[in-house]
Amino acid sequence: MTRLLLVRHGQSMANLDDIFAGHLDVELSPLGHEQAERTAEFIAENYKVDKVYASDLKRAYKTAEHIAAKFGLEVIPVKQMREISAGEWDGETFDALWEKYPEEFGMWKNDIGNAGCTGGETTKEMACRIASALEKIAQENEGKTVVVATHATPIRVTQCAWQGISFDGMKDIDWVSNASVTEGVYENGVFKMVKSGQDAHLAELKTELPANV
Repeated sequence: MTRLLLVRHGQSMANLDDIFAGHLDVELSPLGHEQAERTAEFIAENYKVDKVYASDLKRAYKTAEHIAAKFGLEVIPVKQMREISAGEWDGETFDALWEKYPEEFGMWKNDIGNAGCTGGETTKEMACRIASALEKIAQENEGKTVVVATHATPIRVTQCAWQGISFDGMKDIDWVSNASVTEGVYENGVFKMVKSGQDAHLAELKTELPANV
């Protein structure tokens, strides 16, 4: 059995400005570093981690560095664990997306499992690469506990996959908060959810995506 801890990155500068980042490579905010450090402490207190992986985008990679430091590990970058490729939406504020792409962004808000970013990936396309990456990581780490620092949409599709929820049902799954920890296990070729979006340890540092996303 492999235990996987999916960590959403800490607050990024894009989160701070309500910007759809996608593959835009933005830094963590100062608060994001604080969140990452508190999550690193939470993980160190509750798990024995053998490896740390991360999306190669800075906001996830630097979140992972906080965690890896607690265990004397290096962060292994995995490009496949990036956020959805947002195409024309990259760098736009959420308010601007509602104005410029009301139909497409409305679909994202109301039926995300069947949505896609204009000029970018669909949620289903992203879900395929995320599932492939996680299965490879899980198979390579039998009997170990691994951290994978990634992004909000990859975690949302993974929560559905691990719980047997269809793409049609994805709209009913909430976004996880920044620097939260979602735990799953992989055994005999099957993933199962254990705990979703653990964030009580963040207390007053907790931040979430706005309601219009």
